Amino acid sequence: MFLSVTGLNGDEGTDVGRRSRALKIAGLTLAGTLVLGAGAAGWAYWHLSDNIKGVDIDNALGDNRPPKPVTTPSDPALPSEALNILVLGSDSRSGKENRRLGGGDSSGARSDTAMVVHLDAGRTSATVVSIPRDTLVTRPSCPRPSGGSTAVARHSMFNSAYEVGGPVCAVKTVEEMTNVRMDHYLEIDFSGFAKLVDALGGVTVTTDEDIADEDSHLRLKAGTHHLDGTRALALARTRHGIGDGSDLGRIGLQQKLVKALLEQIASQDLLTDPARLYRVADTVTAGLTTDTGLDSLPELTRLAQSLKGLPASGVRTVMMPVVQAPSDPNRVVAEEPEARKLWESLR
Repeated sequence: MFLSVTGLNGDEGTDVGRRSRALKIAGLTLAGTLVLGAGAAGWAYWHLSDNIKGVDIDNALGDNRPPKPVTTPSDPALPSEALNILVLGSDSRSGKENRRLGGGDSSGARSDTAMVVHLDAGRTSATVVSIPRDTLVTRPSCPRPSGGSTAVARHSMFNSAYEVGGPVCAVKTVEEMTNVRMDHYLEIDFSGFAKLVDALGGVTVTTDEDIADEDSHLRLKAGTHHLDGTRALALARTRHGIGDGSDLGRIGLQQKLVKALLEQIASQDLLTDPARLYRVADTVTAGLTTDTGLDSLPELTRLAQSLKGLPASGVRTVMMPVVQAPSDPNRVVAEEPEARKLWESLR
């Protein structure tokens, strides 16, 4: 039938037929590749977005909060106004990996690390303020996820806010003690932090003294070390092997890690390596809990892109000024008026 239609002889018809079939196969292969590629991209997008756990903090806290600062309009596609983000590292042992990395199977969860990240207008500089978890505060009444509210608690350890009321109470406690509005909330657990460091190829830090901490199982000589995720997490959790064994010494190590991670990220052009970019993105989103303003891939991407002009050298790390608590030598309280002046500079 093919020959009678074309009017060609047998050999020519056979060659044309082969070429036609080859073109059809090539076309179908290309079409299939494009469809599969689009499907894979769609699946990857859905997977990364589905990784992120969101908490509706704004709705839970309502309007009884510090006011949002008045800002000039910025590009909605790439915002540049000043921003305050509460970043918590949770010591939850939920899941096998978190229990292995945290040691033991203690119930509940507390904020093992707490930092307020202030992005200056223009997003070219930032201040990271660490809040010692042993700080005694007045913990406000917080709504419970299951209904009702927690009671006001005076002279309570700061990290207990997360334990009794989760992210909502952690944000409310920070806002009450600082009078600074938290625009966003980010939380990462043990496993998520360790996997992030590994996905970035490790992190290089320099310690000023030998570290030998039986609790975090970390032993390091003073000097420069390239750490994998497990040892970087141990460094972030070390407190008994340095200085006076208090939480204040650990904060110094955590701030070193923050700077080192920023430098490691800046040194890698992830956009030229899509496979590695996906691994890093998958790792970050899998261990992440955010407020509902950041619980989608587009919102996280906009935030990340808005920081492209922020160099590691533009990040200042400080600790909230504290003094020993009069009621307990093992606890601290905010040192005034220094702490108040610091928080005022971030409004």
